[in-house]
Amino acid sequence: MHMADSLISPSVGGTMLAVTAGIGAFSLKKISDKIDLKKVPLMGVLGAFIFAAQMINFSIPGTGSSGHLGGGLLLAALLGPYAGFITMAAILLIQALFFADGGLLALGCNIFNLGFYTCFIAYPFIFKPLLSNKVTPAKILLASLLSAIAGLQLGAFSVVLETMLSGKTDIPFGIFVLLMQPVHLAIGFVEGLISFSVLSFVWKVQPELIDINLEKKELSVSPARKIIIAFIIAAILTGGILSWFASTHPDGLEWSLFKVTGKEELETKGKIYQKIKNFQEKTAFLPDYSLKSKEEKSEPLNEKPLWPQIDKGTTISGIVGSILVFFLAIITGFIIFLVKKINKRKTY
Repeated sequence: MHMADSLISPSVGGTMLAVTAGIGAFSLKKISDKIDLKKVPLMGVLGAFIFAAQMINFSIPGTGSSGHLGGGLLLAALLGPYAGFITMAAILLIQALFFADGGLLALGCNIFNLGFYTCFIAYPFIFKPLLSNKVTPAKILLASLLSAIAGLQLGAFSVVLETMLSGKTDIPFGIFVLLMQPVHLAIGFVEGLISFSVLSFVWKVQPELIDINLEKKELSVSPARKIIIAFIIAAILTGGILSWFASTHPDGLEWSLFKVTGKEELETKGKIYQKIKNFQEKTAFLPDYSLKSKEEKSEPLNEKPLWPQIDKGTTISGIVGSILVFFLAIITGFIIFLVKKINKRKTY
């Protein structure tokens, strides 16, 4: 559900970037008030895992489309909504800058669509209430499914609204909605199952990681080594090897666009679009998670590419991207912690 710059106008892109920056600043303030240094390594490994997991698209039967894990719910459930939102922003920033996955003009939209609804709507109003009394596997399953579906439905509808507000008249609002919502309902269901599997593992190994966010407590001990190692291994295997087996079908957004316009991506005209495109081409050293250029890699939608796509460029991208996200999340966490320490000393 990563939006390209061609879907939005500069005014909508700028507005959403400002809104997202405001939410990010608010989240940083909330984290700095009650940051738990023990959770900083978890921010890094979770960010790396979600980055890698987003590289794997799974097919949606009977549609010819595919979807991938968003990850916002997992981040909120294990880090809390504020740290979860910041980690999601780090993931999407790395993707846009270095892999050209999602537009830079659309970055604010993408962070909002994938991070805000899961961290600040689905998690506090669906996930937490369902687990408020007693955490059980059945409750984790129900909470994960409902929260993931709700978060993706809201995010998908936002994509349609942002496109409409951008004046993209060649994409009829009604038809776009009718295509986007059902396909992302299916994607949300799969995301719920994946989230349940991960959260069940964490709950069995260290229940406190889920309970602390529900009860707003600090960790008594650091995240279990078993959990940290598991996420590191999962990130490496997912980004480095399992990404070869990603579905070759277009994702839900590209599929919906193709059904409406006959193209997976709209054309853009204007100096702003061109400048942003030129800048992104300079920063994206592994465009589309490949050593190939976008022109070399692009194929018509009606042509079937080879599967699995065993590509060293994909492996390099998965591992390098995971490392970049890991260090960005870790550095962000430590900076916030140091700022909190400095501010505390000033008060004495």
